Amino acid sequence: MLKTRIIPCLLLKGQGLVKTVKFRNPKYVGDPINAVKIFNDKEVDELVLLDIEASVEGRPPRIKLISEIASECFMPLSYGGGLRDLDDIKTVFNLGVEKVIINSYAIENPNFVKEASGRFGSQSVVVAVDVKKSAFGKYEILTYGGRRKAKLNFVDHVKEMEKLGAGEIFLNSIDRDGAMEGYDIEMIKKVTDSVSIPVIACGGAGRVEDFVEAVVQGGASAVAAGSMFVFHGKHRAVLITYPSIHDLQKAFPS
Repeated sequence: MLKTRIIPCLLLKGQGLVKTVKFRNPKYVGDPINAVKIFNDKEVDELVLLDIEASVEGRPPRIKLISEIASECFMPLSYGGGLRDLDDIKTVFNLGVEKVIINSYAIENPNFVKEASGRFGSQSVVVAVDVKKSAFGKYEILTYGGRRKAKLNFVDHVKEMEKLGAGEIFLNSIDRDGAMEGYDIEMIKKVTDSVSIPVIACGGAGRVEDFVEAVVQGGASAVAAGSMFVFHGKHRAVLITYPSIHDLQKAFPS
């Protein structure tokens, strides 16, 4: 069994799954229930499910859909999207979700992270940070699916989230999203050097070796990917898959 978690990140838009490139041009990749069943068969470590429209539309989570997905999911499931109320978090946990992911609202109301971790435990609260490099090479936080720029230093932000009780950081590179050309190791390292809680690296994976680089060079505790698990070949045909345990054990140092 691997020490490093390898996590498919699924994006919900409406009732279906999509995949983006640099947070744009969402392409339909299938039904979430079918995807979960495939990942069950592949014995995936855990799943991340993000509703990319909830915060943008200003609505709460789609409870019925989450319930249907969670009931089919045999591995730990983390959910993010539209969580702005402790009762919503409680409802999501009651459906079988193991962790909640808070992104834009953690910037608007940082105390919400403290309240959530205080009530439900740090181990169940993940803060997501979407980061993009500016034209001047500076890392910047974007919220609401990359639509708004937050006037925060991204390293200071993750340190503050740790202080407020976040149990993990889900660090996503907007520039690398969907590119399948490797993680932004510099960005990952800046965060892992600054916090003691686990960091999940996301954005850019295209091969198993990319996972290893994010862990060994970047210091990530876990890695997440989207395109690598839903596309196949240069024409990006939809094929939901997951590396074999043999390939993963071969790539990762013991």
